[in-house]
Amino acid sequence: MRKTANVKELLDYANRQLARTDEHATYDFKSGIATMIQTVLFNSNQYNGYIHLGGNKIEDADYYARAYHMKKE
Repeated sequence: MRKTANVKELLDYANRQLARTDEHATYDFKSGIATMIQTVLFNSNQYNGYIHLGGNKIEDADYYARAYHMKKE
């Protein structure tokens, strides 16, 4: 049986994870979340950019602290 995931629910989950500041929300953890949600949004033709919540240079520890947006339905 095939089940489809809700893109908006995945986006909300990813944005919550990317906004975390606890010791488990590492650079690598957030990099993986960002890669996942970007792929989902691009593959579903819903990508509409993101805003930085932290540093905007790749060497910044909080570079992946960001919030992604999807196109309006």
